[in-house]
Amino acid sequence: MKKIAVVLAGCGVFDGAEIHEAVMTLYAIQKNHASFEIFAPDMDQMHVINHLTGQVMPEKRNVLIEAARIARKNIRPLDQLNPDQFDAIILPGGFGVAKNLCSFATGGASMTVLPLLERILRDFHKQNKPIGALCISPVILAKLFPGAKVTIGKDPGTIKHVETMGARHQITSHGEVALDEENLIFSTPCYMLDANIVQIAEGAEHIVQAMLKKM
Repeated sequence: MKKIAVVLAGCGVFDGAEIHEAVMTLYAIQKNHASFEIFAPDMDQMHVINHLTGQVMPEKRNVLIEAARIARKNIRPLDQLNPDQFDAIILPGGFGVAKNLCSFATGGASMTVLPLLERILRDFHKQNKPIGALCISPVILAKLFPGAKVTIGKDPGTIKHVETMGARHQITSHGEVALDEENLIFSTPCYMLDANIVQIAEGAEHIVQAMLKKM
């Protein structure tokens, strides 16, 4: 049975991991006869958003503790993720990716990636193991692997940032997966498009199935 590491950026679309994308990714992995283990960095979120009003709240929350809500407690700190123990890694989206796992939300193409996550992703890449990214997460791969082919859907502004970082962008629609054969990088747009939960489930399953074929 293939084993996939799943990295979450918290809990909630506006300041953490996108819950639909995270849950559907876990569902797709198990449905396709693979197993998963969930990780998140043990650090404060950039900020906390009230998901009813969209306003910043005057409090602090921890990315790992918040992600444990989705993982039903079955989660480990990101620094315990050993690429040698997994066949692939996948990153669901959500604004937490752009705020907690990297600085894309504030820096655009000049963003930096969380050093621990960068090291882990580079290790998977060196071992020629598939790397998957949903929604906004492909911006991390665009930054780390110049020339990589990724998709973030059809948003012109984000496409410009991706191309400025040296990546090749593929426009995609619901459920489609962009595959970079050379780098074994897989991406799908999910909520970067105006999607519903059924389309999110389809995108998650298609990217997991595509990754499994290359393991």
